[in-house]
Amino acid sequence: SDVCSSDLSLDIPAQLLDDLKTHVGDEKKFVSVADAVRTACRKLLDQLDAIDDLHGRISRDSDE
Repeated sequence: SDVCSSDLSLDIPAQLLDDLKTHVGDEKKFVSVADAVRTACRKLLDQLDAIDDLHGRISRDSDE
């Protein structure tokens, strides 16, 4: 499937980035910092969708 992606630049506190990098690399959870950030964003959006569902709000995937 074709996936359109965009570049994103952000400032992140050094301590947070250092902590994130402990999970990146060979035989670790993520192959790159970008992979870790994408995964974190997806997880956050899934959690927000679940909260919206609990409160009866329309999810971002809805046609309404």
